[in-house]
Amino acid sequence: MTELPPVEYGLAVERYLAASGLAEGSRRIYRIALDTWAWALADRPAPTGPERRRARPPVLPLALLDHPDAAARLRTAVARRGTDTDPRTLSRELSTLRAAVAWWRGRGWIDGDPSAGLRPGPLPGTLPGALRGAADPGSGDAVGDTAGIAVGEAGSTPLTPEQLRTLFAGRAPLREQTLWQLLHESGAGIEAVLALNTDQLDLPGRRTHPRPGRPRIHWGAGTARLLPLLIAGRSGGPLFLTDRRARAGTPAADRCPHTGRARLSYRRAAELFGARARLLGEEWTLRQLRAERRAGRRTGTTARRGQVSG
Repeated sequence: MTELPPVEYGLAVERYLAASGLAEGSRRIYRIALDTWAWALADRPAPTGPERRRARPPVLPLALLDHPDAAARLRTAVARRGTDTDPRTLSRELSTLRAAVAWWRGRGWIDGDPSAGLRPGPLPGTLPGALRGAADPGSGDAVGDTAGIAVGEAGSTPLTPEQLRTLFAGRAPLREQTLWQLLHESGAGIEAVLALNTDQLDLPGRRTHPRPGRPRIHWGAGTARLLPLLIAGRSGGPLFLTDRRARAGTPAADRCPHTGRARLSYRRAAELFGARARLLGEEWTLRQLRAERRAGRRTGTTARRGQVSG
């Protein structure tokens, strides 16, 4: 039976949140953010302060997002909201709206995207885009595994404990869960992790076997719980695999001898993580999973688990 598209904005919000896999606390936060934009679409100022959480948003049709005035109303709301909230909060609220709009458009419930081009003021401590030279985090372009990147630079600010809890609490395929946990717990380079083979893992020791000229990668309890499930029935070949069989001409080193699938690429790993982040209303990159460990080593507070040793 085909699901009928919702007519009302509030119902569309609830369907989006129900499909998000978020914990209840996170759904409440995202609901408040999406309710804020309902006031804007109704061309009314949103309540502020404590009243914001208690106020009932206006009931309005989802089709208002396709109205010619929708983008202008949202721009006005961004300017108004920017006077009473910090840029980071406004940026998260805009990301939440963009993620919901993309989800609704993907189901054919709306046609346009009035959130396109909306931007808050510059975030504290960030550089202009021309100086960052950052590519789209979901594209895989210009996302090299640069070891010297500083915490606080665009795309490398560590995820907070609450953000990590939100990420790992949601539903995600086993492959992605394992990759994200391993990157977070090890602090290893993304390309180094994607280059791992199953026979290089010392599962009882929670580390890789020694290899000439290569640092050993260590991980913690989260990764240790997932790895045996991920490699079940495989004794060799790439650790992280694509969903489909490898193309003709794929080098043997990048092809699983058991499944015929290829090694997961950096580009695809970045796309998968970017898609998950957008579903959560965020714009995270894979670097942010490992930045905290790198920062710890620079400041002398390296975690006892999840470190890379020589």
